[in-house]
Amino acid sequence: MAELRNPNSPAQGAGGGDNMRSMLAFSVLALVALLAFQYFKPATPPPPPQQQQQTQAVSQPLPATSSPQTATEQPVAATASSVGTAPAVVAASESLTIVENELYKITFSNRGAQVKSWILKKYKDSQGRQLDLVNQKASADFGYPLSLYTYEPALTTELNQALFQPSATGTVAAPAGIVFKYAKGPLTATKTFTFNDSYVVDTQVSVTRSGSPVRALVAWPSGLGDQEEVSQYAAGKFAWSIDGKHDSVGPNKVSGNATLEQPYEYAAAIDLYFAAAFLPSAPARATLVTLHNSIDVPKDAAAPSGEKFKSSVLGLAVGDTSGETHTRLFAGPLQFDVLGSIHAMGTDGKATGEDLKPLIQFGYLKVIAEPLFLLLRFVEGYVHNWGWAIVLVTLFFNLLMLPTRLMMMKSSLKMQRVQPKLEAIKKRYAHLKATDPKRAEMNAETMKLYKEEGINMYGGCLPLLVQMPLFFAYYRVLANVIELRQAQWGWLHNLAIADPLHILPIVIILSMFLVQFITPSPGMDPAQRRMMAFMMPAIFGFSMWNFASGLALYWATGNLLNLGLQLGINNSKMGRELRALAAKRAAKSTNKTIQGRR
Repeated sequence: MAELRNPNSPAQGAGGGDNMRSMLAFSVLALVALLAFQYFKPATPPPPPQQQQQTQAVSQPLPATSSPQTATEQPVAATASSVGTAPAVVAASESLTIVENELYKITFSNRGAQVKSWILKKYKDSQGRQLDLVNQKASADFGYPLSLYTYEPALTTELNQALFQPSATGTVAAPAGIVFKYAKGPLTATKTFTFNDSYVVDTQVSVTRSGSPVRALVAWPSGLGDQEEVSQYAAGKFAWSIDGKHDSVGPNKVSGNATLEQPYEYAAAIDLYFAAAFLPSAPARATLVTLHNSIDVPKDAAAPSGEKFKSSVLGLAVGDTSGETHTRLFAGPLQFDVLGSIHAMGTDGKATGEDLKPLIQFGYLKVIAEPLFLLLRFVEGYVHNWGWAIVLVTLFFNLLMLPTRLMMMKSSLKMQRVQPKLEAIKKRYAHLKATDPKRAEMNAETMKLYKEEGINMYGGCLPLLVQMPLFFAYYRVLANVIELRQAQWGWLHNLAIADPLHILPIVIILSMFLVQFITPSPGMDPAQRRMMAFMMPAIFGFSMWNFASGLALYWATGNLLNLGLQLGINNSKMGRELRALAAKRAAKSTNKTIQGRR
């Protein structure tokens, strides 16, 4: 019978070696099973198609053009496009947009989103047509209003030749707004214009390249369209205001393509009667480029093929140092009330700053010239004619100055009365040299005589000093106010240009000669007096030959009034005494001449 053994009992003798062999065999079998399991394990399945394609899109950009994609791939394609170039925004062809209100009619072309014509409805040119503020000849060469200026000529050309997409075409009635957009490659540009019922246009310009702002300035590059006469071109100026201080300079002091970074409240290209003035919305960041070119223009606008002269054409471009430009543009007449209603940007960020009235070139005599103009306008409101207003105001001021005229004659009469005593004093000291200290005694005696006789040494000069500022202020008014432009009086059809028949200059020459001839001047040598009687009228008269007829009308009116007043004074007691003294001096001078010849 077989023997039964406990497997947990200790091995004895040769039976312990068997157990060790069993355990070793079991370990080998387990290792083989593990290796077999790893070898015959099923392969890991591949990732889903969507995950695989998204990974490829991130690691490797899609080409600009590719085959159609599935719906799940479309958002990825859009994301890739946004990283590259934006879709193009370009108009298919050139188109026009006309913006119109009661004051103007502005024609925009989408080529460059710039202005081709800027008609001012209330003003006419020399041919009787509505005035176009765009100088067509200069603009064709140097650029149109509201074009762009950059510091890269190629970029400037591209922007001003680009076909923008306008938000509106055809005719648009103001108040309104128009947006012009352009995008091609890395370049994008947006020009926004807002119009109201005034002469002011709000302008915003933004140009970027590859997402970065480009400093693009909005420009009025080529003068003004009313410049038809020589005098109007000559009156062209660059005017500005910085921190409330305004000034202007002529073309000879304006450099071309000069960059100026100052806190401009406004900067303008002006002539006698019209202006294109930019009013930056952020003066502290204003940047400005002055533009100066020249063209050949006819001396006579009515004969365009006749003799020509080379004239300067001023323009300017205004921007913002931030790269994005926001400015208002006034393009209109230098009319007092209109300019007074337009204000630069104030410190409060609103249009409460300085007005544009300094653009009227009254000069340093503004304190006198401005009230003079207001008086002229007040009178014109009653007589409804600027020519008659000039005549009446001239008569008024000449009568107002009559006391000073009489004062001068009284002073002259007193001087002549004491002339023998003065000559006696001079005779006593005639032997002394001019450097002799005793000459002071002669001066003391002379001053004592003046005091005793009640003579003011400056009595003949002070009235003249009062009259001269008034004269020059009147000159500034009549030479610069737009109200005289195309104003009619008698045979004159435009008080702002020279008398075509030269009647007024001839009246000035003749009346001035007669005044000089009949005015007694006992203190003047007769030969000198005769020379002055001929020379002064000739000089003043011929200087007025090509002056504005409004000025000539003022001067002729004053001369005719002075002629009448002098005739009246000559028949007064004072006038008769002055004439007697003058005749006595003339006779004395004649006797000396005869004796000298003997």
